[in-house]
Amino acid sequence: MKIMQLFQYILYPFSLLYGFVMQLRNLLFDMGILPSARFSKAVISVGNLSMGGTGKTPHIEYLIRLLSPSSFVATLSRGYGRDTKGFIIGSKKSNVNHIGDEPLQLIRKFDNIRVAVDENRKRGITNLLEKFKELDVILLDDAFQNRYVRPGLSILLTSQSRLYSEDHVIPSGTLREFRKGAKRADIIIVTKTPKIFSPISRRRMFDDLAPSKHQMVYFTYISHGEPVPLTEPLPFPVKLVSVLLLTGIADHSSLQEHIERLCSDVILMSYSDHHAFTTKDIEDIETRFNNIPTQKKVIITTEKDAMRLRTTELSPRLKHLPVFYIPISIDFHGKDKEHFEKQVTGYVSSYKTKI
Repeated sequence: MKIMQLFQYILYPFSLLYGFVMQLRNLLFDMGILPSARFSKAVISVGNLSMGGTGKTPHIEYLIRLLSPSSFVATLSRGYGRDTKGFIIGSKKSNVNHIGDEPLQLIRKFDNIRVAVDENRKRGITNLLEKFKELDVILLDDAFQNRYVRPGLSILLTSQSRLYSEDHVIPSGTLREFRKGAKRADIIIVTKTPKIFSPISRRRMFDDLAPSKHQMVYFTYISHGEPVPLTEPLPFPVKLVSVLLLTGIADHSSLQEHIERLCSDVILMSYSDHHAFTTKDIEDIETRFNNIPTQKKVIITTEKDAMRLRTTELSPRLKHLPVFYIPISIDFHGKDKEHFEKQVTGYVSSYKTKI
């Protein structure tokens, strides 16, 4: 811990420099010197101050489930990790190299929405509205720092294990800008809280965040679904001894804690966020799995990693391995669910009445 603190002190001047550059950029937007575009349809941004690991994708999925029964919904992200450039509308024929892992996950799960990618969010929204005149709402994934678009509703996520109020700007911390940037959000959601959540913990986190009067603060937790086979329709073992946990995400702690309740031994193979798996990786995974000294074992990965493992090149190499992924979803504590949904649907409805 002392070594980590020493590194933080050494890197802190660089954090200040980076933070001031971002603060200057924000000031230029606030003064109107750099333009922020508004749109005639409802635009909801979901993002964070940190580099990742707050759970944006399951929160986007929650919004889709909430809004799509009564509204025509599209999602727009930059499509991190894709090999392509520019504006692309995803389809069932898309692959991870074409649009990225998170958009592909949305395409596979939802039939009644449009999923688009574009590194230029303003251009992406313009193209979506031109192609789909009947769109009601566009969900922007990871767009809190993209100020060329001014969303009508801005949702900021922060993980309870590392609140932005307790973090620092990169490289001494994980924040992309100074904490004061959080004031741009309309809604702050503390994510990955325990399912059993005490009022005392809630109050402490609320006080730490010190929201402005216009900001609503909600708290969510993760629910893990049943294991799903990656390729072949295999039954999940009833009695499980060991799990090789394979992750390429920013924060695998909640999944690891869940897996530890399913078995007595967890072997972790962790890669960087959005890692592009190779055949060499699969060989290493297979070797590691075969060396586990029990027959009651499986490989478990995340739903997002599953999108990158289901490639034409890798899938045949995984068919003989018992690989499962765990889908996740989020829910709100107590009355937060009712208040959050009312705030979001009310915002979307206000745009519908303008038409």
